[in-house]
Amino acid sequence: MKLHLPYDEAVAYFGFYGTIVGYNFIKYDELARVRRVPLTNRFKAIIGLSFLCFCATLYYFWQLQSITKWIGIGSLLLTVLYTIPFFPNKSNMRNWSGIKIYLVAIAWVAVTVWLPVINAHYSIDLIVVLKSLQRFILVFVLMLIFEIVDLQFDELYLKTIPQQIGEKRTKWLAYGLLFLFVLLDFFKPYVSKQQFFVNTFFALVLGIFTFYANSRKNKYFTSLWAESLPIFWLVMLLVFER
Repeated sequence: MKLHLPYDEAVAYFGFYGTIVGYNFIKYDELARVRRVPLTNRFKAIIGLSFLCFCATLYYFWQLQSITKWIGIGSLLLTVLYTIPFFPNKSNMRNWSGIKIYLVAIAWVAVTVWLPVINAHYSIDLIVVLKSLQRFILVFVLMLIFEIVDLQFDELYLKTIPQQIGEKRTKWLAYGLLFLFVLLDFFKPYVSKQQFFVNTFFALVLGIFTFYANSRKNKYFTSLWAESLPIFWLVMLLVFER
């Protein structure tokens, strides 16, 4: 929508089904492989759903342009290495100090910016670079909200940003990044009033969520409300930028 690219079914569904597969793999692989959690009916249903989504992901993967497939393969490797150690008896990337937030943001940029851009043979210009930076910042701030709320649960060896610089400084970091997120619009050759409004308003909403985030919040603050922010962003795009 932002780059006025034509709708591409292969890109859309590869991203959709691939996200389900990647998320479930990261979330449940350790439970099944390391902790040996019993295979309940619910667990079996999740495995079945993931397998069906994997088949769909593979189907749409083969419909991507050759160069785009390498982005898909790179995203797959990130997902696997995030969960399974690259070397025996070594920790996976999930447990590397402070790296999780950057991996998640990079994965978002790869799938939601570079995948559709490259598959459509859109030239890599200044707008694409700026949108990539904005997308990275957006997801980074979203992850900061989760890390603030999860301060009470995260192990110290993870060295999340709130663990290293504290809750208050993390919030100021988020505010600064949100300001940069909006500021980057002014470096684009052209940005519509609608797009600038959506970006500014969404940055304000993220700022409000950041302000109210703390380690005493209940699980619904992140697992429901913060998780739904990208959906809210999509609704705004559909309403104001069509």
